[in-house]
Amino acid sequence: MRRRVSSRHLSRYRHPWRRLPHGGVLVLSPPEALLLGFVLLCAVGTLLLSLPQASYEPLTWHEALFTATSAVTVTGLVVVDTSLFTPFGQSVILGLIQVGGLGFMTFAALTMLLLGMRMPIQQRKLIRETFNYTSLAELSQLVRLVILFALLSEALGTGLLALSWVPEYGWEHGLWVSLFHAISAFNNAGFSVWPNSLIDHAHDPLINIVISALFILGGLGFAVVGELYQWRRGKLLSLHTRVTLWATFWLALAGLAAMLILEWRNPATLGGLDSFGARLQVAWFQAVTPRTAGFNTLDIAELTTPMTQLTMLLMFIGAGAGSTASGIKVTTFVVLLLVARAFLQGNNQPAILGRSIPQVIVIKAVAVALAGMLLIFLCLFVLTWSESDASFLDLAFETVSAFGTVGLSRGITDDLSIPSQLALIVTMLLGRVGPLSLGYFIAASKARGITYARGSVQIG
Repeated sequence: MRRRVSSRHLSRYRHPWRRLPHGGVLVLSPPEALLLGFVLLCAVGTLLLSLPQASYEPLTWHEALFTATSAVTVTGLVVVDTSLFTPFGQSVILGLIQVGGLGFMTFAALTMLLLGMRMPIQQRKLIRETFNYTSLAELSQLVRLVILFALLSEALGTGLLALSWVPEYGWEHGLWVSLFHAISAFNNAGFSVWPNSLIDHAHDPLINIVISALFILGGLGFAVVGELYQWRRGKLLSLHTRVTLWATFWLALAGLAAMLILEWRNPATLGGLDSFGARLQVAWFQAVTPRTAGFNTLDIAELTTPMTQLTMLLMFIGAGAGSTASGIKVTTFVVLLLVARAFLQGNNQPAILGRSIPQVIVIKAVAVALAGMLLIFLCLFVLTWSESDASFLDLAFETVSAFGTVGLSRGITDDLSIPSQLALIVTMLLGRVGPLSLGYFIAASKARGITYARGSVQIG
């Protein structure tokens, strides 16, 4: 009996697509299909980046795999500088970022919609889970809006960045670096064509404003963008949208205040800048980039220890649900705070903005946060075991950055051993797909037919 069940389970992976009279249907669950899709994209990216014409110097298999995974999961951690890739190799990286950021099923759904094909319920369910969207009736409109909003944002970002980089680098190279950074920023990837990211452009207000605006827009979540697009004056926004917008604002403000206070006198960071405007500009950029954007305008390794720890917290939280960013998501963090507040106030039901939070949402938030912490702990355990001479703070920062698919680093990524790089690869994949998968399994769970007697355990 076990063998039959096991062989049937494996056959689902060997034949994930089943042909039926009314159309093809995926037999995998949404989390399985998402993970399989990301793994296949990583494999294709690894093969393309391994080609001789992809880089100026030959890459090892693990360098190509790490780069492809980092691009697909829109992380930005690199073991090989992006400047060492040829235009073809950089185009492959950019393509992986775009597909990985928007979600491979979005492109599949859009293709089927354009061809007039009927979308099976399983595939529509997968798209719904990808974007944390609850209405299947307006799914087609949302998918179109996602693609249109992304392309318009990236096109506008490219045009604005070109105003600064075309005069500096010429038309051809200036337009290319503008396009590359616009797509990378909107998808919260953090890849840059320069080895030191945007440090050389820290004093350019246009670059700072455009890049930060792009990754904030990409990190709001497409459900939020769709609702804001359809919003009319006098109509109340949903609780999810209001919580996402308020949490994004207050986290950015708190990060900016902490950056100014903790780094103001640090000569290696803000203290080395000669004007208040420059310090404020750099502080703003570094306050919002941990939301999984991954770009930096100063040396991350020079941050003070308190600011480094706060950056790790911001990376762990991440950005909006259903966005190009990762982390446990700002709404998850808010729900956890509400649960703690309700407990301290002696309330059984957490609430915000005149609305109570259902128990299933509370369970989902706790499960996502706990799973994230366990994944970080396991990855950090592997890194501390294989990198005994490295600083614990550097390894912890690298691990949290991989989980949140942020891409910020204290400069140790390319010095890590192969086991450590493989551990980060797994962490990047699970950090990208894991929280979504947990949410699906909790939402899809069914009530048990048997109810057990209540028990009690001591907490705290």
